[in-house]
Amino acid sequence: MKNIAVVGYGVIGKRVADAINIQDDMNLVGVCDVINDWRIQNAVRKNYDIYAATTEAEKEMKASGISVKGNLQGLLKKTDLVVDCTPKKIAAKNVETYKKNNIKFILHGGEKHETTGHSFSAENNYQSALNLNATRVVSCNTTSILRTLTALKRADLLDYARGTLLRRATDPWESHLGGIMNTMMPEKEIPSHQGPDAQSVDPDLDVITSAVKVPQTLSHMHYWNVKLKKEASKEEVLNAFKTSSRIKLIHYDQGLVS
Repeated sequence: MKNIAVVGYGVIGKRVADAINIQDDMNLVGVCDVINDWRIQNAVRKNYDIYAATTEAEKEMKASGISVKGNLQGLLKKTDLVVDCTPKKIAAKNVETYKKNNIKFILHGGEKHETTGHSFSAENNYQSALNLNATRVVSCNTTSILRTLTALKRADLLDYARGTLLRRATDPWESHLGGIMNTMMPEKEIPSHQGPDAQSVDPDLDVITSAVKVPQTLSHMHYWNVKLKKEASKEEVLNAFKTSSRIKLIHYDQGLVS
């Protein structure tokens, strides 16, 4: 049984904590954050032990009626591995703390590949992550790229892929702070970072991406122009996608309209 801590209880962290909590060989020793609003209250309702990332956060949590077990340093003393789900660049600053305490850690796609030296996507390079001290799980967009293109690659169909990504403008709970309306914001650089990021997991992928930020907050959408190695039927392509446990095929006649 390994003791796992989640640092950063947001969009990613809350899902990671729930996943850890139902594993037979993992023990969720606590979640750590700076927030004291409704988001961390979800963790309280699930009886997760709450830790504060800073002294100031601990004061604010206690003032909000949250039972705080301690601070980050106290949590790390109980931990074999940290899954750091904090916002971009914060996790990179935490790395030195994890190394100093000789704790293995997993970062997420907001950080650069060089921070850990290894980037991970379960269906692609699971074996290469065994016995490492650190890895980085790539972003949601990059994960989607890897799942779909790898399915074609496994079927020996993929030659190259060129994709356009329509990215949501902001997280729903931050949409009142900024975001965009009635406009689209294309990224200035081609390739956008998602293509090279996919290659950090699979260097053999011939993939180029461009990205556009669009005025909505719910999800991303990808459009792909894929050259196959050989002529293939629709059924062959769909069967390739079906080899992935993480791809769901939906028919328009099942009610998908938008």
